[in-house]
Amino acid sequence: MSLRSSGTCCAVRGCHNNQARLNLWLEQECYEHAPSTKRHCSCEQRYRFYRLPKDEEARTAWLQNLNLKKPPKTLYVCSFHFVDKKPTEEHPHPTQWLGEEKPPKKKKKKKRRALKSIDNSTTTADTHGGTDQDEEENSKSKPTRDAQTQWSDVRMEDHNYSKGPTITCRMSTLHPVACGILQNDADSLLYTGITLIEFQTLVSLLQPFAPTSLSTPVVDQILMTLMKLRQNFDMADLARRFKTLVTEVRMTVGVWIDIMCEHIKDLVVWLPRETIKATLPKAFKGPFSNTTCVIGCTEAVVQKTRNRDPRSESYSHYLANSTVKYLMAISPCGIIMFISSVYDDKCGDKYMVQTSGLLDYLRPGDEVMMDERGFELGDLLEKRWIKLILPAFTPLGPQRTNEDAAHRRRIAQASVHVERAERRLKVYKILSQTVPIKLVPKMDQILKICAGLVNLRG
Repeated sequence: MSLRSSGTCCAVRGCHNNQARLNLWLEQECYEHAPSTKRHCSCEQRYRFYRLPKDEEARTAWLQNLNLKKPPKTLYVCSFHFVDKKPTEEHPHPTQWLGEEKPPKKKKKKKRRALKSIDNSTTTADTHGGTDQDEEENSKSKPTRDAQTQWSDVRMEDHNYSKGPTITCRMSTLHPVACGILQNDADSLLYTGITLIEFQTLVSLLQPFAPTSLSTPVVDQILMTLMKLRQNFDMADLARRFKTLVTEVRMTVGVWIDIMCEHIKDLVVWLPRETIKATLPKAFKGPFSNTTCVIGCTEAVVQKTRNRDPRSESYSHYLANSTVKYLMAISPCGIIMFISSVYDDKCGDKYMVQTSGLLDYLRPGDEVMMDERGFELGDLLEKRWIKLILPAFTPLGPQRTNEDAAHRRRIAQASVHVERAERRLKVYKILSQTVPIKLVPKMDQILKICAGLVNLRG
C-alpha cells in the first residue's frame, strides 16, 4: 500500500501524517489484543485529524499559527500538533511542532585580511609621521598565523566541552619504556586513545590474562598493542621503541588483540529503550523521539593481496583500492551499540543487515534512522514492524518541496551523530589508514576493540 495520500493529510509543514499511513497502521495486528487488528481493538488511535473550525476567530488563530503561504481549501491538522492531542477549551489551537517559521540564514564568509609586511608598515610610519606608532605596537601585540605554525591534532579535541582538567601522573610503578612514553593524559590520548587513568585501569584488569611465553613486561605488551591500533606504527618502529625484536612485536600484537577482544567487546552493549529515551539529545526530540538507533556503513582500506581473485572481490572503484565494509548502530546519545564483522566491498547494505545479526536486537515498534543508501531496506524492516526514517529521495522526480527539504534537514541534523561516532572510531589509524595484510584476518577483533575503547572514553 502506498504511503502517499491524495485525501486527508496534515497541513503542517514537515508533517507527513495522512490517512493512508493511518489506514496502514490500523491494519496491523495488535500484540496486546491479538489476534484482532488495531482498528477493532480498544487501543488508542495513533493520531486523528481535525478540520479547520468555521468560527472566524478560531479560524484566524489556526491560520496564523500554521503560517502557510497557500492554505489548502480543505485544511486538516493531526492531533500530534495539539497540546492535549485534540482541541480543548484550554488549548484550542495547534501549537506543537509547526515547522520552521523562517528559512535558515546563509552564513557569510569572513574576509581574512592579509598581513602587511614589515617594509609596508615602516613606509606607512615614515609617510604619516609618528601618529602610527600606536597602531604598530597594537599589531605587534596581536598573535599572527603563518603557514609554518604547528597546530594541535583536531581529533584530540573531540567533545572538548565535556573534557576535564589534564591529569599529570608519573608512571613510576611501570616499566621504564612505558614510563618514558606515557607521562600525562596528552601522551596517553596520543598513543592509546584513552586517558592515563583509564590505561592504568585497563592494565590492571588485563594483567591476570597475560601470556607467559612473552618476555616483555605486561604493561609494555598492552601499550605496544594500543600504539599499533592508535597510530598504526610499523612493526620495526615498535621494535625500536621497545628495544626488542620485530618477531616479538608481531607475536605480542597478535596475541593481545585476541585477549583484548574477549574482555573489551562487552563494552559494546545494546541499550534498553528506557535508557535510550532518557539520554535522547535535543536534535531527536519531537518527530524522532522514538528513534532507537542510527545505522551507518563505512569502509576501511586494506593492503592488496597477491592473489587476484580476493583482490577483485574487495576492490572498490569509488576509493580505487581494496577495502572492507562494516556496519554500525549508534544510539542517539552517541554510544556504539553494535558493530558487525567485516564484509567484502561487493556486499550490499541489505545483505549486511540480514546476516550481521542487527535484526536480532530490533523489536517491533522501533524506529531506525539511516541515510539515502538505506532506501532498499524498507521492505525488510516493514516485515518486522520496524519503521525506517529516511530523507526525501526523489532522484528522477521534480524539485523537492519545502516540506521535504525541512524534513531532510531535520534528519541530517539528527543523523550527524553517526558521523561523529565514525570520526571517533577512526581516530584509531588502523581503521583510517591502510591495514597491513597480516592483520586483515583479525579485523573483526580490531573493530570490537576500537569500538569498546571509544565507549570507554565516553
